[in-house]
Amino acid sequence: MITDPETLQQFEDELIRNTPVDYLKNLEIVEAMYEEAVALGVFPLADPMDGIDTDIKLARAINSV
Repeated sequence: MITDPETLQQFEDELIRNTPVDYLKNLEIVEAMYEEAVALGVFPLADPMDGIDTDIKLARAINSV
């Protein structure tokens, strides 16, 4: 059980700040996520334009504010 969340957050922030970026590892993660999406049938999209009208309406609403 975490009794001091602030200390844990500080530790995590420090760990992230001091850990160097590993480009190849990040690329492996992205490729694995893509392969999983393909295995689940999400990619390739059957119709890439499907739902574009909803996206346009949403973008207009967000950008009009």
